[in-house]
Amino acid sequence: MTIEQTLLAEIEESNKQLDREQEESVYKRDLKKRIELLDWILENMKNPDVEICSLIESRMNETIQEIKKKDSIFESDILDSELRILDWIFYQVCKDQQKNWEKSLLGYQK
Repeated sequence: MTIEQTLLAEIEESNKQLDREQEESVYKRDLKKRIELLDWILENMKNPDVEICSLIESRMNETIQEIKKKDSIFESDILDSELRILDWIFYQVCKDQQKNWEKSLLGYQK
């Protein structure tokens, strides 16, 4: 399964769960954000000029900076959820790239 297929499957599953949620809740809010971020990643992956891992990392850093500006845990809760979702996406999308970097570093050290 390609990473695109994995992300599309996550969107599909998140949409199914979202449809089951009747009331507004933190869980429903997080599902909406998850779908939004997955769509954002898939859209950016279509552009070969975009370094997707750097883009995700940049978005994560921006989110961390926004969290630091908040005065309370309640204000930063939404951003914390976004950061956790981005972290999961980063792992899914960039784990193969990270393995390739590790292999090239190991090859370089020989």
